[in-house]
Amino acid sequence: MKIKKGDLIRVMIGRDRGREVKVERVFPKKGTVLATGVNQYKKHRKPAQDKPGEVVTLDRPLDVSKVALVCPKCKQITRVGYKIIDAKKIRICRKCKYDVDTKVQSDKVTKKVTKKVKK
Repeated sequence: MKIKKGDLIRVMIGRDRGREVKVERVFPKKGTVLATGVNQYKKHRKPAQDKPGEVVTLDRPLDVSKVALVCPKCKQITRVGYKIIDAKKIRICRKCKYDVDTKVQSDKVTKKVTKKVKK
């Protein structure tokens, strides 16, 4: 499976189309991913002896074909390619050729502030 836990994905189909969320869990045998806040449904729970009845909102897994990976560098949806470096298979972005498995620390450019010293 080309999508892993912790990846940023964009939902392509359904009522949550266009939302970008992180993957919480992956089910490779079923070909689905679980992301919080997407593909939610309500379940009615019966009252028990100790607890009253309630309506609970739960997340359902999405099929992998309905989501696309968002590249951490170029912030575009992309397909996943593979590259073999030092006998390791690494996922890369097909658009910018960036290694998807490494985390981008920050896109902001930090500027050095130099103070002028008066003589």
